[in-house]
Amino acid sequence: MPTDLTLDVAVIGAGPVGATLALRLAEAGIATAVIDRAALPPMEHPAFDGRAYAIAAGSRRLLEEAGLWHRLPDPPGPITAIRVSDGKVGRPASPLFLHFDIAEIGHEPGDGAAFGWMVEARSLRRALNATLAEGRVQLYAPAEATIRRDEHGAAITLADGTRIGCRLVIAAEGRESPLRRQARIPVTRFPYRQSGIVAAIAHEFPHHNTALEHFLPAGPFAQLPMAANEAAEHVSAVVWTERPAMAAHLMTLDDAAFGAEIARRLGDHLGAIRPIGRRWLYPLSALYAHRYVDQRLVLVGDAAHGIHPIAGQGLNLGFQDAITLADLLIGAARQGDDLGAPALLMRYQRARRGPNLLMLAATDALDRLFSNDIPPLRLARDLGIAMVHRLPPLKRFFMRQAMGVTSTLG
Repeated sequence: MPTDLTLDVAVIGAGPVGATLALRLAEAGIATAVIDRAALPPMEHPAFDGRAYAIAAGSRRLLEEAGLWHRLPDPPGPITAIRVSDGKVGRPASPLFLHFDIAEIGHEPGDGAAFGWMVEARSLRRALNATLAEGRVQLYAPAEATIRRDEHGAAITLADGTRIGCRLVIAAEGRESPLRRQARIPVTRFPYRQSGIVAAIAHEFPHHNTALEHFLPAGPFAQLPMAANEAAEHVSAVVWTERPAMAAHLMTLDDAAFGAEIARRLGDHLGAIRPIGRRWLYPLSALYAHRYVDQRLVLVGDAAHGIHPIAGQGLNLGFQDAITLADLLIGAARQGDDLGAPALLMRYQRARRGPNLLMLAATDALDRLFSNDIPPLRLARDLGIAMVHRLPPLKRFFMRQAMGVTSTLG
């Protein structure tokens, strides 16, 4: 039967950022609803999403506080070293490289520290669905919602007649956010004329928890260490940027030919390789919203920004949005303040828009600098990689950035 509810916050969108944020708020005693137009169980199907996320150390705290980290059904794979190199397909990498090791910033082997952890999208989805089902948040999925906002609050009406009143609506619906469009928030988009291939490989030798970012003329090729699973003892994810026509061709190859193309880019340091499971193809682009707030509305995650996957930081930026917004809302709730007050929402925008724009600019510049075969640029970037490797203070700065442990509130 239709019911009337009065809550503090409604999160529209049950993706990783929106659902995790809702669970974090609920853990802190903030009455929260999650509304998504899609049913959640089908998102657990292996064919739904083939990605694997690099969860930065700073983002792990949010998953722990939301009660998700210990519920991941598959063990996360730690990344304790990162190697950055430049080269051409089928040729050895440049001898000028950059290597990060977790020990270089004061961590001892075996202390559990890592730059990040590889988590399969399906594993995170299963943890989210199981935790949402516990009832800490009011979950409506699948559900269509009509939302009206004014200076006093927001009124949400679901297709079944359920009515929800709240102080704040959080748009976490992804890059094509209807709420962002409804609020007439302008967006700037960057098409990359590149496609991303996502796959998994089994390999002969252990990866030693080392991630590889290898820059090639068509775009970056990343090998990301995964935990062992039922398919193989030594497993890595591959995130591979190509021009669209070549990417479409590669998707048609059989496993043997596809594996050979991976080996041409990866090199032989992992021994013999073979593709396992499905492969996925995604068009690449970037975007940023010109503002993150409107009356009783705030944007998080892909609704606010999207970046090139060259640094693997897209989801982590969304989690950093969630960390900042959760900290602000929890603090306001403890003081008895209005969770949708304009001044509070502007604090969130000031805290997050600058870092997100900086990351967008950095990944865009890296892609343009490295996704080409112009000799002077190749020499300049190789020298730049080698310089960072040989300057410990600068190297430690980049390592801490990779861990995502810097504060967003200052």
